[in-house]
Amino acid sequence: MRILAVCAHPDDIEINCSGTLAKCVKRGDTVITCHVCNGNLGHEIIMPDELAKIRGAEAKNAGKLAGIEVLCGDFGDMDIYDNNKEARDRMVDIIRYADPDLIITHTPDDYHADHTAVSRLVFDASFAATVPHYKTKVDKVAKLTPLYYMDVSTGVDFNPTEYVDISDEIDLKLRMVACHESQVVWLRDHDNVDLIDMVKTCSRVRGYQCGVAYAEGFRQCTAYLRPTTKRLLP
Repeated sequence: MRILAVCAHPDDIEINCSGTLAKCVKRGDTVITCHVCNGNLGHEIIMPDELAKIRGAEAKNAGKLAGIEVLCGDFGDMDIYDNNKEARDRMVDIIRYADPDLIITHTPDDYHADHTAVSRLVFDASFAATVPHYKTKVDKVAKLTPLYYMDVSTGVDFNPTEYVDISDEIDLKLRMVACHESQVVWLRDHDNVDLIDMVKTCSRVRGYQCGVAYAEGFRQCTAYLRPTTKRLLP
């Protein structure tokens, strides 16, 4: 199976669903991730152009740990808006390139404007990618795939409908999160958050909810033609 996970910023995947993606790689899936924004505003001291390069490298390093291909949409932070044709066309190209059987992205009511914009962008582009006469740079037609929403930071107002046991992947997940060194510092200084502890604790809470040591939660998009009778998550 081919899986595409799309997030707003370079560390969102690692925080919210990297254990599941690592587990998918272990079962033989091809996993591709894309951060639509380059993360250029996520620091107080490091300037945007330099930070974008740093965060891109951090994301690549995290992906390498799990055997995941990492792409970047290369929009600046806070530069993603609804009904942005440039962004939609770029996302269509990414989806057509990845040719996924399953797409994972942010929930539509996440806390961050970039997250909610990317959620809508993926929903719209994943349909546009299936239209033969919708022309972009990638001359290929994708299939309409099931769409799953990943958890939000600390799980606020997110009630999973499916869980994935990541007990065997939790150490790898935390190592992947730790690759985002700039954000470990930024979140500590800007939000008073210990990122590694937060991620481990939230995974433990989801584990308690479904009876395992550590887990990640998801909610399936139930819009017309999106559901499936198959279990796609590992």
